[in-house]
Amino acid sequence: MKMDIKHVVDGKQDYIPMLLIADQQVDMIEKYLDRGELYALYDPDLRAACVLTDEGEGVFELQNIAVLPEYQRRGYGRKLVKHLVDSSKGRAKVLMVGTGDSPMTLPFYQQCGFVFSHRIKNYMTDHYYQPVLEDGVQLFDKVYLKMDL
Repeated sequence: MKMDIKHVVDGKQDYIPMLLIADQQVDMIEKYLDRGELYALYDPDLRAACVLTDEGEGVFELQNIAVLPEYQRRGYGRKLVKHLVDSSKGRAKVLMVGTGDSPMTLPFYQQCGFVFSHRIKNYMTDHYYQPVLEDGVQLFDKVYLKMDL
């Protein structure tokens, strides 16, 4: 069976445990999950998932991209981003992504073709109950990157 990316319409809540890999707070996920498009990547079993939202005025936002830890760094995240870019062309003018100011995550999005847009200071400490950590380092700011479609 070859790799397959499915648009999930029903049962999106079932993917919350996976989405928690990339966004550690359920109530933050719930803010975008119901209004977003959920995509799941299978190869042949579930390996990754992501959520895309329509923010209006031709802007789509990649809200969450999560790859199971045992499958990270194998190209699944990149394949999901490529799928979102391809499927968003003609529907949106700009694809945005907001992420923690992380030296592990920012290069991934830059390699996918995103460029710096803006930063929201202290977003992580203002919106999350617990410190947001990546590789043992606390994240404070949310960095937005964009890609013209």
